[in-house]
Amino acid sequence: MSEFDRVIKGGTVATADWVGSTDIGIKDGRIAALGEGLESDDVVDATDRIVTPGGIDSHAHVEQRGAGGAVNVDSFATGTASAAAGGTTTLVCFALQERGRSMTDALRDYAALAEKGARVDYAFHLLVTDPHQDLLAELPALIAAGNRSIKIFTTYPDSKLEDEQVLAVFALAAKEGALVCVHAEHDRMIAWQIERLLKAGKTAPRYHAEARPMLAEAEAVHRVCAMAELTGARIQIFHLSGADSTAEIERAQARGVSVAAETCTHYLTLTRDDLDRPGFEGAKFICSPPLRTVADQEALWRYMRRGVIANVTSDHSPNDYDSPVGKMIHGPEAPFTLVPNGVPGLAARMPVLFAEGVGKGRISLEQFVALTSTNSARLFGLHPRKGTIAPGADADLVLWDPERQVTLTNALMQHAGDYTPYEGMTIKGWPTTTLLRGQIIMQDDKILGGPGSGVFLRR
Repeated sequence: MSEFDRVIKGGTVATADWVGSTDIGIKDGRIAALGEGLESDDVVDATDRIVTPGGIDSHAHVEQRGAGGAVNVDSFATGTASAAAGGTTTLVCFALQERGRSMTDALRDYAALAEKGARVDYAFHLLVTDPHQDLLAELPALIAAGNRSIKIFTTYPDSKLEDEQVLAVFALAAKEGALVCVHAEHDRMIAWQIERLLKAGKTAPRYHAEARPMLAEAEAVHRVCAMAELTGARIQIFHLSGADSTAEIERAQARGVSVAAETCTHYLTLTRDDLDRPGFEGAKFICSPPLRTVADQEALWRYMRRGVIANVTSDHSPNDYDSPVGKMIHGPEAPFTLVPNGVPGLAARMPVLFAEGVGKGRISLEQFVALTSTNSARLFGLHPRKGTIAPGADADLVLWDPERQVTLTNALMQHAGDYTPYEGMTIKGWPTTTLLRGQIIMQDDKILGGPGSGVFLRR
């Protein structure tokens, strides 16, 4: 009888700390040993492959209720198929507390959907939109049950928290040992900009970027960091889009504020010029904060190399483009204010970052692993079970063909949506095999993991 259920043999193994040659022995879904000459009746040949930990995408909207009647097109079954296709084996997604509703009830509903459909492992951010006293009384028990992160907004009419509410959530999280993730934009600055633009008849998708200037993002980041400093809260700022807002993070980190920073694949590869595509096509690229400039992209890469930005996520928020419940919910002539926010990106996240980062010499292979897996595992309470290749860790692994050239198409994304913002992009480096707890769930672009095979991760 073999000592191991499966052995990964012959590959170049990469973690956030080292790159080298070793076999990986898997037993009962965990990494049991690293070393040369490991044997099993089931050997996966990783010759000419790079082996990394499974990706952790800590910012994905899956089967989430949309605003204004728009439909988040991915179910847990389709969204996690897309995750597996791109090498992601763990999602931290959202349980949305709609205003006036119990968070306990919301979490129960999302957990039931995930249990039925998820093909990869998952956890939840508690998405707070209405921090009334009853809700604040609910949160400690939900945090203690392993949901150790909270999401809040400082913008959007149906979601935003005022400063005093932010302080209340921060203080509770500091007391209970939870991390608070913040969508930080200055809501009143944005509302003022929108009013001016609409009065001037500037309604096309390209004006979305003008309505939400970097100044509104940077100011909100500064203010949120100050509130975290006052309350002693641990926070992460979601989806930094460029230079000025990330500079605020670096300044806060330098003075000892416990603030982590995240950016997303689309901010590293797309620009505000994409919002100015012909006709209504720019609506495909409407997300908030908006896409910025090439100079902002270069700054984000620098901040990643310096360690100011800890992780890169997809912020997967899939709406169909050509659909009456998607981007065109109000028709192809709708003003940018009525176009649902968000872009899909689960499958593209890791391959695009590999090609644009490692392949072009912007980041090292170790930094790639840290940005796509290890740092999120540490930040969100999943390490050392997730995010590393070491004895005792879950055998979540991705085999990469670093030489394979792929032209991205919507079909390759394997999500339920009708478009990808990366359509036509040619990249070098592609995941050929994804393993979740030792089981192959994707092989050569075929999804093998079934719905419901993912498990909830208590953090």
